[in-house]
Amino acid sequence: MDSVLPILRDYGTLLLVGQYPNGPLGGLAITLVLSVLGLSLAFPLGVAIALARISPFGWLRMPAAAVIYMVRGVPLLMFIFWVYFFVPVLTGRTVSGFTTMVITLVIYQAAYLAEIVRAGIQGLPDGQTEAARAVGLSYTQTMLKVVLPQALYNMVPALVSQFVSTIKETSLGYVISVNEVTFAANQINSSLMTQPFQVYFILAAIYFCLCFSLTRLARFLERRIAARRESPFQLATSAALVTARTTTPNQAA
Repeated sequence: MDSVLPILRDYGTLLLVGQYPNGPLGGLAITLVLSVLGLSLAFPLGVAIALARISPFGWLRMPAAAVIYMVRGVPLLMFIFWVYFFVPVLTGRTVSGFTTMVITLVIYQAAYLAEIVRAGIQGLPDGQTEAARAVGLSYTQTMLKVVLPQALYNMVPALVSQFVSTIKETSLGYVISVNEVTFAANQINSSLMTQPFQVYFILAAIYFCLCFSLTRLARFLERRIAARRESPFQLATSAALVTARTTTPNQAA
């Protein structure tokens, strides 16, 4: 512990924000920026892929399934290398490691979010869709106005958990020199040379504190959503019991 505190004192700023404000932003700040950008940009794409995945039209369903299986079947590190070497060929210009990592996370996370959204939609009772179609709503209106809002609300804990996974996945950005917190820890270790255990212990503690806090948040949200989902039934049941208890035999007759 005595050897950890001097490292935090001397290099804590580098771990948190990199060389900012005297240089580019980095460290934990870039890790969070990458995670938020990757997940927020991947979310609408994931919803679109999920809707195509459960579409009654085969020409939408089959390509969506192929994309999901292909992306999820490739290790993220390999996918990073693909994007890193393919995007410059496609665009004809050099792309930074940060941009490469954002593109990678968007595509990679969209495939996982699509399956989360699909599970959320298919987890709703069939009566929701049947009732919406019975009142004259089209398939698109049913999905956008009835099914999807309920499914997205139920998926909030899963989205927080996916955010945790995204934070951990950004650590692979160091292989293409993205200045995130793992890359900052490697810089510190290269400077010190003799304290790798202490440096990577600090790095592990940063990831643990951040991810554990978000995991607890996901569990809290899951309990809140479960309670709110059960409360209408509990209120209806309580009202029925009160009515039954307060109704006299003459009234019942």
